[in-house]
Amino acid sequence: MAIYDKASVISENRINDKDTGSADVQVAILTTRINLLTEHLKKSVKDHSSRRGLITMVSKRRKLLDYLNRTDKTRYENLIKKLNIRK
Repeated sequence: MAIYDKASVISENRINDKDTGSADVQVAILTTRINLLTEHLKKSVKDHSSRRGLITMVSKRRKLLDYLNRTDKTRYENLIKKLNIRK
């Protein structure tokens, strides 16, 4: 599995200088991990435990996006556009 730089993902998606845990940042980190795991599962078709982890991450990201959509629609729309996520 490829390695990603978590600090750069956080710095690109944070709202202010001290933000490390907002919904935007969490969705961006999950999206990066989901993309990497998807590539891994294309090569390793029989890796069912990783597939279960992928489904869990997608579910968590969906819940965070639903929360963001309820609370701040403009941030939600900007984030899905920036991360290229389908609605």
